[in-house]
Amino acid sequence: MAKPALVLLVLGLAACVAVPKENACGAAGMQDLVGRDDAVLAAMTFPQGTRLIYPGTPVTEDYRPDRLNIDIDPSGTITGVWCG
Repeated sequence: MAKPALVLLVLGLAACVAVPKENACGAAGMQDLVGRDDAVLAAMTFPQGTRLIYPGTPVTEDYRPDRLNIDIDPSGTITGVWCG
């Protein structure tokens, strides 16, 4: 049987583990772009490193929670806004 002090130590250490922020790039506040034409993006400013991903655009597969990604389909419609 585990001693209470050991249990508290384990729980305390678990609380120190860094958990990535789910909305570190601000995508949650930009979901209203989904379904709109990509022309709306021209009047907007985005954080450095933002990726506009059109069909065939090469993208790296590294995960960066602070990087904003905007998916755009062949017709120019924004289909997704996400962090990664």
